[in-house]
Amino acid sequence: MIRPVLTEIAIFLIPFAVYAAFLLASRSGVWVKSSWPLHVVGKLAVAAFVLVIVSLVLLAHFSGAPPGSTYTPARVEDGKLIRGSEK
Repeated sequence: MIRPVLTEIAIFLIPFAVYAAFLLASRSGVWVKSSWPLHVVGKLAVAAFVLVIVSLVLLAHFSGAPPGSTYTPARVEDGKLIRGSEK
């Protein structure tokens, strides 16, 4: 469960990292408060939320089993673990 959460956090941070790279390339101060005005941070936050929403929609659309498939949960038979499957 932690991997999907960390993936979404990383996707959220992409716009901020790109802007920081832009500041580094333009030799502006990355750690200077004037390089991060509120309207820029707001636009970066909106872009980050859009990226997260798009990634969640794509994840829901393209991952998982095909529609109409049947899931058989994992079980123990004769002391051995039998993996679950999707048919």
